[in-house]
Amino acid sequence: MTETETSRTESPAQNRPSTPFDMIGGVEPIRRVVDAFYDLLESDPQYAELRAMHAPDMAPMREALTGFFTGWMGGSREWFTAQGGFCVMTRHSKMPITEKTAKQWSDAMRAALVVAKVEPGFAAQMDQILTRLAAGMVRG
Repeated sequence: MTETETSRTESPAQNRPSTPFDMIGGVEPIRRVVDAFYDLLESDPQYAELRAMHAPDMAPMREALTGFFTGWMGGSREWFTAQGGFCVMTRHSKMPITEKTAKQWSDAMRAALVVAKVEPGFAAQMDQILTRLAAGMVRG
């Protein structure tokens, strides 16, 4: 195919990532964000109250959040299928999420995006969405 033929068959939109999953770079960058997030919860005392809301072994949560983010961002929905459907708000509705713990979650996720070296513009967009999500879960 000549360069002219290529330019006629490929539009700039075809070369751009089509989903947030593509934009972040797939499952491995998501896993890095999730691992950084839970590493912060386990090591940084400023997230102690949030950490206390989780089970002692957070390995299952690491896998669950990776699966959730993968499907939520437009990647494989296998995790959602395995869960029989999933509503993040319903799953967290019985947890005693306060403004303080919602802020701890948002702060830790924001820091994890930096640690995982997510592109800053994309990280800022994720931060805005996830901060609103966390605020919407406040119960007390």
